[in-house]
Amino acid sequence: QVQLAESGGGSVQAGGSLRLSCTASGNIRGATCMGWFRQTPGKAREGVASIDSGGATRYADSVKGRFTISRDNAKNTVYLQMNSLTPEDTAMYQCGADRWCQQWWLLPNYWGQGTQVTVSS
Repeated sequence: QVQLAESGGGSVQAGGSLRLSCTASGNIRGATCMGWFRQTPGKAREGVASIDSGGATRYADSVKGRFTISRDNAKNTVYLQMNSLTPEDTAMYQCGADRWCQQWWLLPNYWGQGTQVTVSS
């Protein structure tokens, strides 16, 4: 089992920045691939960004050039730096982990509780 603990959500005005953190514990081998999904009411959950233990990253088109995902393997922690935020980025952001990034983008095996991000215009 893998446990994920998120932090860093909040409220910000459009154009602002936030950084999310997600720390994995437990069977870390199950968290080779980590990243973030987001969901708003009435919309499908969307994969935002993922990173594997080697540092390979993948982003949704909607966040490319604005969001950066990074990872500190020594701390089992992944960070999502979100810049140039818009109201369309408002969502519940959930950290996900899986052993494989291919599976991660389909449905991660492990989930965090989620953290709310609200961007006002």
